[in-house]
Amino acid sequence: MTRKKKPLPLLENITITDFAAEGKALARVDDMVVFVPWAVPGDVCDLQVRRKKHSFMEAEIVCLHTPSPLRTQPFCEHFGTCGGCKWQQLPYEEQLKMKQQQVFDQLTRIGKVELPEFRPILGSVKTKEYRNKLDFGCSNRRYLTNEEIASGKEFARDAIGFHITGAFDKILPIEKCWLMDDLHNQIRNEVRDYAIGHGMTFFDLRQQVGLLRDVIIRNSNTGEWLVIIQFHYDEEGDEQRAQGLLQHIADKFPQITALMYLNNQKCNDTIGDQDILTFKGNDHIYETMEDLRFKVGPKSFYQTNTEQAYHLYSVAREFAGLTGEELVYDLYTGTGTIANFVAKKARKVIGIEYVPEAIEDAKINSQENHIDNTLFFAGDMKDILTDEFIAEHGRPDVIITDPPRAGMHPDVVKTILRAAPQRIVYVSCNPATQARDLQDLDIDYKVVAVQPVDMFPHTPHVENVVLLIKR
Repeated sequence: MTRKKKPLPLLENITITDFAAEGKALARVDDMVVFVPWAVPGDVCDLQVRRKKHSFMEAEIVCLHTPSPLRTQPFCEHFGTCGGCKWQQLPYEEQLKMKQQQVFDQLTRIGKVELPEFRPILGSVKTKEYRNKLDFGCSNRRYLTNEEIASGKEFARDAIGFHITGAFDKILPIEKCWLMDDLHNQIRNEVRDYAIGHGMTFFDLRQQVGLLRDVIIRNSNTGEWLVIIQFHYDEEGDEQRAQGLLQHIADKFPQITALMYLNNQKCNDTIGDQDILTFKGNDHIYETMEDLRFKVGPKSFYQTNTEQAYHLYSVAREFAGLTGEELVYDLYTGTGTIANFVAKKARKVIGIEYVPEAIEDAKINSQENHIDNTLFFAGDMKDILTDEFIAEHGRPDVIITDPPRAGMHPDVVKTILRAAPQRIVYVSCNPATQARDLQDLDIDYKVVAVQPVDMFPHTPHVENVVLLIKR
């Protein structure tokens, strides 16, 4: 006989006191921490507990009695369901304060190293339409909100939009997203309308069937647009149906300068190992920064906030303190953006990156910008950056490192310590893993400058640049 679960409590008239990780807020009830999404410090509300553990609870607001003085009206119709912009209910100035505090807390609590006074965070130039890339999933399993389910109405199940957290096979249909120039909304919605109107099947992630699978849209500050439509051919005629959609989009949107597609038969939507074909125009677009042009292909990494990337890289270049005589190693170089950006102030720059296609773009970027003092290598960082590599190519005076969210591999940190550059400039999209690495570097290096940079308004994510000097 199964025991009935005890009902989870309703907490009444609770005051939200602070922000927590992942964009959530928190309250304290009877020595228990309660994590609450979509809340703002100062809110007084009733909370329905959805999960209870020994030391914490997770809850959601079921009645907001007194809104916080900080609370503002979200501008997006999808706020509260789409998990992308969790801080829209908070004025941007307050978001910046929270991000500054987040960097300070993580570097002090996790890093436990001596720190200088932090510089004030650099806010984003734009707070809407700031992204240059968005990826939309296509699914025959549209996510239904609680209100839609309660209405008893029938809803079309084919949708293009964003994946829902905790429901990997469900897609929240997006009508308008504010993160990118509005043309991207027109393109995405036209793909949806054409596909539905012509009876195209949408992908079923569980069954691995369905023709229309994914749409990636990129634009650039040169006015170019790159669109990739991902298909999954199931049956005879699917390729012709895909070509019909591509031709329709090409005719409807002459602004698209690179229209590309692929037939992905894998279980996931990643395209790094796929052959991507060009339907119309080029196989790339260009971004500009100062007097440089950067080629961005379908597999290239480029910072998704173009204008703010310039400020981020300017900080990195400033921290590098280059005089024209230095050998610089640029680790996790991507398409060589930082490497080429600092090259004119260095004697030589060596860039290392895992993705071979990105390295090819980095080489082309150097060639097109007439930069002849860069050298690029593709491969796993811990395998490329070895003592033998340094002996062959020279001991760096400055290392600039911009690793993924997981931070640097321990072997990479050890090699950096043995390489013993005078300066390390550490650019991070995850101050928590950055703090961990700073602790490992602390044996030989002192942190002398910290500059938070906001690349992603309305989200809890923050970039941080740290300068370390050899002791």
